[in-house]
Amino acid sequence: MKMDEEMYRQIVESSADAIIIQQDGKFMYLNPSGVKLLRAASSEEVIGTSVFEIIPEEYKEFIIRDANSVLEENKPSEIIEKQLKRFDGTLVEVETICTPVIYKGRTAIQSVFRDITQRKETERTLEKVAKERNALVAPVLPILEGVAVMPLVGSIDDDRAKYILEHVPVKVQEQNVHTLISDFSGINTLDETVIDCLFQTSAVLGLLGVRSIVSGVRPEVAQSVIQLGMDLSLIQIFGTVQQALREFGVKG
Repeated sequence: MKMDEEMYRQIVESSADAIIIQQDGKFMYLNPSGVKLLRAASSEEVIGTSVFEIIPEEYKEFIIRDANSVLEENKPSEIIEKQLKRFDGTLVEVETICTPVIYKGRTAIQSVFRDITQRKETERTLEKVAKERNALVAPVLPILEGVAVMPLVGSIDDDRAKYILEHVPVKVQEQNVHTLISDFSGINTLDETVIDCLFQTSAVLGLLGVRSIVSGVRPEVAQSVIQLGMDLSLIQIFGTVQQALREFGVKG
């Protein structure tokens, strides 16, 4: 048993993850990775201080509830993401799990923290890139007073279709557009889920008093629309954008 405890201590001391043990809301143990993550001068400086010094105000109520649950149910918490306040005042994003343990003969909580700052920054960057890409896929381009064209290009997947549904009605209102021509001629692939989302966009535009015109619909897309039983009564369909513009007296 003593050897097991020694092995466990060595594993915890050498762990790349920050590990702390708390009792009654106070630090009782902090491994070297924990000292580094929290930017403390040493573990001795931290021992005996309140763990709430590293918990931002908005997380405190949740942390108390989670700690009580771990002790009462005597089982680990779920893995959660949150921020910690380092001892130098900066914030760090972490992934953590809490486990009930016996420390020096008393029940305690062991918390393992993993720094996910880089991962979260990558996720935010990818989300930003996706939004920018989606904006390029569905631009609303004014061509006449109150009339705009939305040329759809490339492949429209579920995420892009949802972006169109959420953002195009807003763009249309911001630009005082009363007629939107959605041109499908540049679409490579379009499945039924995406078609449904795009036609939902037209329905939303109709509720906003915006006239929807669709152009460039390929035969295979038209067949899918018919099979889905979609209501086309609110949408005018033309072969090309040029044909649609003739409705407004534009010759070409």
